[in-house]
Amino acid sequence: MSLPAALPEPEAGNATAAGGLALYIHWPFCRAKCPYCDFNSHVRSEIDEARYRAALLREMDHARAQTQSRTLASIFFGGGTPSLMSPETVAALIARAGEYWRFAPDIEITLEANPNSAESARFRGYAAAGVNRVSLGVQSFDDAALKFLGRLHDAREALSAIALAATTFPRFSFDLIYARPGQTDAAWRDELSQALAFAGDHLSLYQLTIEENTGFYGAVARGEFTPPDSDRGAALYGVTQETMDVAGLPAYEISNHAVPGAESRHNLAYWHYGDYAGIGPGAHGRLSNGGGKTATRQIREPEAWLAAVEANGHGTAESESLGAHTRAAEMLMMGLRLNEGLREDSFTRETGMTLEGAVDETELAALIDAGYVTRASGVLCATPSGRLCLNAVLARLLG
Repeated sequence: MSLPAALPEPEAGNATAAGGLALYIHWPFCRAKCPYCDFNSHVRSEIDEARYRAALLREMDHARAQTQSRTLASIFFGGGTPSLMSPETVAALIARAGEYWRFAPDIEITLEANPNSAESARFRGYAAAGVNRVSLGVQSFDDAALKFLGRLHDAREALSAIALAATTFPRFSFDLIYARPGQTDAAWRDELSQALAFAGDHLSLYQLTIEENTGFYGAVARGEFTPPDSDRGAALYGVTQETMDVAGLPAYEISNHAVPGAESRHNLAYWHYGDYAGIGPGAHGRLSNGGGKTATRQIREPEAWLAAVEANGHGTAESESLGAHTRAAEMLMMGLRLNEGLREDSFTRETGMTLEGAVDETELAALIDAGYVTRASGVLCATPSGRLCLNAVLARLLG
């Protein structure tokens, strides 16, 4: 992996790179729980949207009190399924954020959406509310694969939603899931080719992982299907990188690909270990506090969160000041996901530690020799091989 001799400074006007604040808003409800999903998502027969909207607005009051005089670089509506919210709710939240923080001139406002016809019918309303980027959970263009993944849309609806997003929002992206049982290199190349025919400037391509407390975890335990082994996953990962590089959307993070300059600014705030406030059930935050960082986590269960906000003005379950070693571990976990790697000067400014003081030097040298990481020009990078087994690399570095 080649590294630049000198690192570029943050672009003028890019408030995320320059230390702006990101805001994450979690909508925890879905029409159905996908069998691969371990996110904080819940299915309810009835939802009092007006009540949840009022609670999100009230919790935003609390976040504002912790982050006054900041420039807001991005807003991200995640879930769950944010496209189950009405455009009126989205508009109210964006408008309130605009009252509380200065918006960066190029603020990125993203909303995750399912590509079924009922939800895509709301796209114009979201755009009118201020959303300027949509992220679609397509997952596959194969109807049999969509059924296996528990999705409620078909390929035709997905293509229709992509076409509508392309004409409605300045920017859009969509997700695909690969390394499905029985998936061949050739089949994945064909699916990527189809995706690229309709893609904008960003794609998220995730390997299927079997997480505990998901439907797929139980299905695998019962022998209902066998996921691809690590060698098969690595081969498909290689196909992904090769295809996307040729198409001009190289990876900038393990699972995210973009035309240079079209990266998700909000997600870069996480990976650069920037500041972000999280509101809504189960949302997390990281906020600087005069030389350190405070980690926040909101109550996960929606009804308990709602009751807490209505009683106390926020649903914070945990607020913890992070020590230097914890910040170092988190920064390594985030930064090594990026193709650009982790800048050692940023690491030292954040933690007060040198890299040698934070990691096992013997293991670092061994990982460099084995080709899993590189260190040059003040940057620590995981190589493509290292990103394939990043958890193991981190475990060795951090002891």
